[in-house]
Amino acid sequence: MLRIYTSDHSLYCAKLRILLRHKQIAFEEAPPPGGGGSAEYLSIVPSGNIPALVDGDLVLTDSEAIAEYLEEKHPERPMLPDTLVGRALSRERSRFSDTRLEPALRLTFPHVSPATRDAQAITEAHAMITKRLVALGVMLDRSPLPRDRLWMGDCGTIVTLEWIALFEGPVIPALDWPEAVKTYRAQMLAHKAVADEMTAYRPEMLHYVREKGAL
Repeated sequence: MLRIYTSDHSLYCAKLRILLRHKQIAFEEAPPPGGGGSAEYLSIVPSGNIPALVDGDLVLTDSEAIAEYLEEKHPERPMLPDTLVGRALSRERSRFSDTRLEPALRLTFPHVSPATRDAQAITEAHAMITKRLVALGVMLDRSPLPRDRLWMGDCGTIVTLEWIALFEGPVIPALDWPEAVKTYRAQMLAHKAVADEMTAYRPEMLHYVREKGAL
């Protein structure tokens, strides 16, 4: 059975679990032995990254590399389209989420706690998140990828959107969500793998925010 090393609040771990749930791949989950960055964990996962996948003798990190590996090894429930353009668009959505949308959200994490919150930093984070949501809306309007299927590029995107929605109000001011993004979010949450993961993961998200005193 596959083993994945994860941490409770990691967005990228939730992203990986959605893919595993959708593909119906059995897996066991464990925290990094000795804790992230420990000598014990580094002896297994030299990079120290989370999530990490162990499949027999293979140790693999980076959520996108793991996703591509699992897509090739378990093609029965494909999460990449069967056309060149479709695959490119799904990968583009993954990269946009990992390199644009999630980094905008990450700007808020040092300021979740009201005790350490910097108003100017929150204003800047709000502006960047807004910019990325607008861009995502345009990309979604242009994309021919059907929404009744869950694609690899959707896994990280929906988790990031759920964090943004959670932070809206307690951490950042209200956002003007593009209609295309609101529709997309609802469609993604209707997928069983996403709904099941969010049922399990949302309590960890709420615990994080409450622990920081933002709720």
